[in-house]
Amino acid sequence: MSKGFNLKEVILIILATAFLTSLTTGIIVYNQNKLTKNLTYKDLSEDTDLKNFLDVYASLIDQYYENVDKEKLLESAINAMFNYLGEDYSTYMNKEETQALAEQLLGEYQGIGISLNSEKEIVGFIKGGSAQESGLQIGDKIIEMNHEDITNLTSSELAKKISDMKKGEKIAIKVQRAENTFEYQVENKRLLIPAIESKILNENIGYLKITTFSNTLKEQVDSSLKELENSGIQSLIIDVRNNTGGYLSAANDVASMFLEKGKIIYSLEEKDDVKEYKDTTDEKRDYKIVMLFNDNSASASEILIAALKDNQKCVTVGIDSYGKGKVQQTHSLNDGSMIKYTTARWLTPNGTCIDGQGIAPDYYLEDDETTEEDEQLLKAVELAQNE
Repeated sequence: MSKGFNLKEVILIILATAFLTSLTTGIIVYNQNKLTKNLTYKDLSEDTDLKNFLDVYASLIDQYYENVDKEKLLESAINAMFNYLGEDYSTYMNKEETQALAEQLLGEYQGIGISLNSEKEIVGFIKGGSAQESGLQIGDKIIEMNHEDITNLTSSELAKKISDMKKGEKIAIKVQRAENTFEYQVENKRLLIPAIESKILNENIGYLKITTFSNTLKEQVDSSLKELENSGIQSLIIDVRNNTGGYLSAANDVASMFLEKGKIIYSLEEKDDVKEYKDTTDEKRDYKIVMLFNDNSASASEILIAALKDNQKCVTVGIDSYGKGKVQQTHSLNDGSMIKYTTARWLTPNGTCIDGQGIAPDYYLEDDETTEEDEQLLKAVELAQNE
């Protein structure tokens, strides 16, 4: 007699586990047993094709002549489903890949605001951190934290140790500086991962480079625009060259800072519906805007470009953008991994899908790699100066 479960028992166990998981994570509110908008656990329990899959899974786990790693087996099965779709944007991400993406797009972390090399020497300070104000200096080598020897820790391990401490907690940092040692009390704070660079060009032209559409982008752009506008800028250059995207909501938030209320930012064309998304804020800007982009400007970058371009809020310089006209949704799995799959095409305010085509600039200008000058930026400055 087999020591494993029969097919009926496997299905019951899976259904029971899924149901309990849903309860504990707060998924079930009104539509009990719902997995998605149109599918329930009951639907799946009656799905003949899924029963075939479970039959194969149970047979391999229970009767294959060698031990089977269930986690890797299921990971392979999930990857196979995405391979069937044949689309680069829909994919399975393991726990490590999921965590790396989440950290990148979260846009914030806890720390004291320092950059370290492999020797745990301070090589830079991060804006908003408390380290520089405390008296720490470039070149200081950290040797103790809270009176604990950290010489055996790597720079990454030390950074994680700091970030894991409570926000607002004072940390005693002891450093070696030349022949002397010094100790400083440094506060562990919420810090923003820089997603922008800003400066003033030619006295009255603001320059805003957006590097990623993270969760904190709106906060960072809002702060930078206030600084630039308080300095008296008369026009603005927004640079999204080599920005491959990020959160759709971040692109929507930034576009809303410049457009008039009621203007279309983008539309989503889903399986059964098309929905417009408009600016709902009273905020807008009336000064001249020039946008810079290239063939690595994709996704959320293209949504921002199209929103301003189609609504006649900017002139554009560069080369055709990447052409990613699809939107993905993510779904976290119980083991910390994640699936990312396409749920819609997005359309520009004029109703165009740019997938595979990109957006053409008003002024086509390739980057001249034979010179150190940024010809595209120089053209943007020229346009920003013209009345």
